[in-house]
Amino acid sequence: MSRKVMISAGEASGELYGAKLSRELKKKWPDVHIFGIGGPRMRAEGVSLIAPISDVLGIAEVFRHLFKIRQTFQKAKESLLNNRPDILVLIDYPDFNIALAKKARAAGIPILYYVSPQVWAWRSGRVKKIASIVNKMAVLFPFEVDFYKKTGLPCEFVGHPITESLDLSITKEDMKKHLGLFPDRKVVALLPGSRPDEINRHSSIIISVAEKIHSEFPDIQVVVPMASGTALSETPPEFIKIIYNSTSEVVACSEAAAVASGTATLETALAGTPMVVFYKISPLTFFMGKILTNLKFIALVNILSKREVVRELVQKDATADKIYLELSKILQDMQYRNSIISDLNKIQSMMKGKSPSSRVAEITGEIAGWNDAVTV
Repeated sequence: MSRKVMISAGEASGELYGAKLSRELKKKWPDVHIFGIGGPRMRAEGVSLIAPISDVLGIAEVFRHLFKIRQTFQKAKESLLNNRPDILVLIDYPDFNIALAKKARAAGIPILYYVSPQVWAWRSGRVKKIASIVNKMAVLFPFEVDFYKKTGLPCEFVGHPITESLDLSITKEDMKKHLGLFPDRKVVALLPGSRPDEINRHSSIIISVAEKIHSEFPDIQVVVPMASGTALSETPPEFIKIIYNSTSEVVACSEAAAVASGTATLETALAGTPMVVFYKISPLTFFMGKILTNLKFIALVNILSKREVVRELVQKDATADKIYLELSKILQDMQYRNSIISDLNKIQSMMKGKSPSSRVAEITGEIAGWNDAVTV
């Protein structure tokens, strides 16, 4: 029996989840052929890539990359129809993936949507559209299930794949040694984001924050975790240590962090590290976001907590001075610091007992009709 899965992951975080899922699929069904849209981590797990991830963000940014996105969609559509997988697995990236799902639906190919589009933030009308196309949703947060209940679409909270990368049993000192840091000196992490546009917008801000920290707390090690293939848009001073492909480890051994809004805020929360969240985006995207979204907060930590657990500094408030002041407060005000940590522990408890990638692999097999032949 030939088994085929197509995975469509449009961005860096989704590509990581696609790689983890691919690994679990191959554990359960070693003969499975996986192909789709992804990046180097999916390729390393044996996925045949038909196109790379687009890694763009926001309305203005999408316009600049529109031709490339259209080319990728054409390749994806042709591969879908020519190879006819047993199941199409979509990972976030809603506009692209919903359009691809329509093609799969018309061709009679079942669809699992893993990582729900943020229907609770953007265009809630998408819920009915998604429910009319896909076979099942596998969501990362418990509150997301409620958005799909009324549609009758099967939806399961599977937990967040980030939890699979965190090893909190290692002491901070040992983690620092592993990263090449001084084990007896505190660490502050500054995370500019993972996408090129984010890094370009945030580089000067975090370098200024680092300079302020170094001036006031010269013994603190300032670390900027980044993905391989990325770089700050400005040359950082020598006291900033850039560490690649170890974001989880860096935030886990840090006393405080300044984090560009995104998945990394949840990663930092699950590590129990107090943080300040900041973000700058193009004025057009920010303006449209204010009109189209109904969110009070941008940080996942605050959305999950339904209140401001960590400080958010956005657009004109995302300045080096304000970020530094919040980090300084976290480092020096123990009551404030402990209050944040207590709230972050509640986020950790939401994700306990979940094995997202393994469970999503099982769901994939269920929908594709393979689970009567699971290889353990």
